[in-house]
Amino acid sequence: MPNIASFISYVFLTTFTPGPNNIMSMSNASRYGFRKSITFNYGVFIGFFIILGLCNLFSYTLFSLLPSIKPIMTYIGAGYILYLAWKTYHSNNTQTEKKNDKNTATFLSGFLLQFVNPKTILYGITTFSTFVVPYYSSPAVLGLFTFTLAFMGFISTLCWSLFGSVFQRFLSNYEKVINTIMALLLVYCAISLFM
Repeated sequence: MPNIASFISYVFLTTFTPGPNNIMSMSNASRYGFRKSITFNYGVFIGFFIILGLCNLFSYTLFSLLPSIKPIMTYIGAGYILYLAWKTYHSNNTQTEKKNDKNTATFLSGFLLQFVNPKTILYGITTFSTFVVPYYSSPAVLGLFTFTLAFMGFISTLCWSLFGSVFQRFLSNYEKVINTIMALLLVYCAISLFM
């Protein structure tokens, strides 16, 4: 791995910033309580693990068949990370989903969300094709990365569930400062891919 700080920064920022998984986890916990929202988080974990496994397999296969794709994937990965930085800087984290009567704190809701969540799919492809597959080829190591990244996603949704109201208040009070810092860190991640 060429730059461990860049990898950790990217994974942490992408996993813990607001996205469909985290916002839904926070919303479910505020509506139904932390205990009832855990079922949703388990669904997110299993679905996220499957998506990451497929992204891992896709990236590995692509690199095996076309070894010259590494520079192209690095540019695409850096471009996507810069896009995330732009979206993060301009995002409005205080907007949460409207409450409705439908119970969304189910295992199936969390599981199926992963298959329609573009952030999850792009995160998986970017992470594996940019930071993992070019440097590791052992199935055990690739599997360990898949599980570790999925588990980090699970921890993230649990944190958003448990501390949702605290995060929401904090983000609304310091939204522009937090967005600027996260965006700058993502820009660093993108630039460091070429160092």
